[in-house]
Amino acid sequence: MTSRNLQKLSSPQCAYDVFISFRGEDTRNNFTDHLLTALHQKGINTFRDDEALERRKSVSPIVLKAIEESRFSIIVFSRNYASSICCLDELVKIVKCMETMEQTVFPVFYDVEPSDVRKQAGKFERAFAEHEDTFKQNMERVSRWREAMTEVANLSGWALLDRHESKFIEDIVEEISVRLGQTFSIVSKELVGIDSRIRETELLLEMGLDGVRFIGICGTKGIGKTTIAQAVYDSLSCQFEGNTFLSDVGEVSERFGLVSLQQQILSDIFKERNVNMSLWNVNGGAAAIRKMIYFKKILLVVDGVDKLEQLESLAGNHDWFCEGSRIIITVRDENLLVRHGVDRIYRVERLNHDEALHLFCRKAFKKEQPENDYVELSNLFVNYVYGVPLALKVLGSFLFGRSIPEWKSALKRLEKYPDYWKSLK
Repeated sequence: MTSRNLQKLSSPQCAYDVFISFRGEDTRNNFTDHLLTALHQKGINTFRDDEALERRKSVSPIVLKAIEESRFSIIVFSRNYASSICCLDELVKIVKCMETMEQTVFPVFYDVEPSDVRKQAGKFERAFAEHEDTFKQNMERVSRWREAMTEVANLSGWALLDRHESKFIEDIVEEISVRLGQTFSIVSKELVGIDSRIRETELLLEMGLDGVRFIGICGTKGIGKTTIAQAVYDSLSCQFEGNTFLSDVGEVSERFGLVSLQQQILSDIFKERNVNMSLWNVNGGAAAIRKMIYFKKILLVVDGVDKLEQLESLAGNHDWFCEGSRIIITVRDENLLVRHGVDRIYRVERLNHDEALHLFCRKAFKKEQPENDYVELSNLFVNYVYGVPLALKVLGSFLFGRSIPEWKSALKRLEKYPDYWKSLK
């Protein structure tokens, strides 16, 4: 199995919370290293290229992909940042992601005047003069570098100046944590009926208490178990020293084995692409997880479990985990949670009629209420699928833009075959 296949099956949408662009010779062993450590301690998943950019003439595809898959980018403008072609190419890519993917970008001015970066003065002026001499035949590239630097340097960020570096880093990490929470809030508004379900789940987690807590989320297929778990994970993950979301555990373990998921836990928790992968069997993997994560406060989501052995191998007993850790498990079969000894169980209820109609209309009409001629039909569809979010979304998307006769034909099929909606995916 390739890591890309596993990532597709068992990771949240964004691979990283933060991407850091920096000039290695200036900050690799001091400021950037300290910032990375502080972000990791806060549980913020951060990509930092560990290879020496100075040895390269172009940005690697891995780095470009990491920029695309990050929620935020931090650019550490230091004295020699503009001398690096790779740094400047990263900067252009980041600006493109900011403009086309709404990525949030923060400039950090480390031991440089912000005005020098904005105007490309001082050392920045000399660096660009050298680039213009080198790239006489490709001045357009140099212009893109200049434009990208000016644009980012005019964004709201942080300047070190005469401040203590530790407090400076603390402020950056706090701001990122707050922004991650805001990102979650924006997303949650698009999820009908999610707020109350998130609150109930978080109450069960009892975040203000010490100890280790296991909670289970159970319900029928399509009821929204994974959506709730993902929303809670996005909201709370920055409060932990490490976190990982294992999606579709039943499917992934069937296709690739439990060892692959054990490897992902260690890789995600320790934020290393090449964390020790010499796990030969499930028992050895369980022992390695217990040994390595015991001293880290973590948030672990084990989603889509369908066998007890999966829980025993990925999230064994309470004594596997450090004080303050939280483990969320989603299943259809509540008995699995009982047998594993979880502390509390949240049974997901179906959407009420108003919530269900709201969700259905978002998909069928791209607005909050049904069209006048479709009110009765909309209510009939909502009644037949009885508040199952997945069914409402599938049916609504299928019916979008279709005529009333087509709606009536689909309704007849639904009356005859209650699971008809599953064939539409």
